[in-house]
Amino acid sequence: MPEHCAPSRLTGASPRLPGALTIIERGWLSSNSVLGIEGDTATLVDSGYVGHAAQTVELVRGALGARTLTRLINTHSHSDHIGGNAALQRAFGCEILIPAGIEAHIAAWDEEALLLTPAGQRGDRFRHDGVIHPGERFALGGLDWQAYHAPGHDMEALVFHCEQARLLISGDALWQDGFGVVFAEVFGTGAGLKATRATLDTIGRLAIDTVIPGHGPAFADVDAALARAYRRLAAFEADPARMAKNAIKACFTFNLLDVQRLPLAELERYVASVPFFAAVGTRVLGMETDALARWLRDDLLKANAIVVADGFILPTMAA
Repeated sequence: MPEHCAPSRLTGASPRLPGALTIIERGWLSSNSVLGIEGDTATLVDSGYVGHAAQTVELVRGALGARTLTRLINTHSHSDHIGGNAALQRAFGCEILIPAGIEAHIAAWDEEALLLTPAGQRGDRFRHDGVIHPGERFALGGLDWQAYHAPGHDMEALVFHCEQARLLISGDALWQDGFGVVFAEVFGTGAGLKATRATLDTIGRLAIDTVIPGHGPAFADVDAALARAYRRLAAFEADPARMAKNAIKACFTFNLLDVQRLPLAELERYVASVPFFAAVGTRVLGMETDALARWLRDDLLKANAIVVADGFILPTMAA
């Protein structure tokens, strides 16, 4: 990001959050949820993974108190952001708004387009009530927010910016240490890296002091996070194999958090059963399933992302 494009920001400061906003932060299996209170009603952004849906309902219920959840908004359509939608809809009768461009996939519950079947993940079908377009404004926590198109990790994704409070709800477009897997690029179906760079450029032009990411705590070192994201992006642009390996490791670790343990003897069969692993391993890395499974096991062990105990592969991070 060119320096002259960056607005002034707070540096070295703790994140500033208005009192009407509550972040529900969990492990990496479920996205963060952001609850905004508006008088006797409330709006929630993103709902976590389906495996945590009952927990999500109880956490939201506790945060609401006597208030009513009237609206749920999604930043994008991946399983760890929409997984609690159906349960929240059943529990509270809230309306659900999704990014424009994915409505046909949601209405038909197209598990291929939603990356559920290809990535070996689960979901719970829900009904959406409307869409949010880039440029659209809405109220959350008594503040005015604007939606911005944020393609890359998900080509129809949105981020939400509050100029008044200098806040950004970034989904998986920007984390403190990077961004989400660029699926379109890994699958070879679109210019995902180019879109990711455009999204980072968009974020860099906004007045932001605090980012509420899709995963991890809110952070105030926005320029440092953007610099790390640009370096990561440049590394992926220079080395597609590195990007593919990162994507496979990230998706496998996510799935392991869901199932909690996998027999070591079943690893090769499991890798072969998930279309994403087999397709990317063969097309980008030139690895057959047995070699891919061995590399995945060894690399994740080396990174301390998994352990092997009593014949099972276990995750080391919290779900």
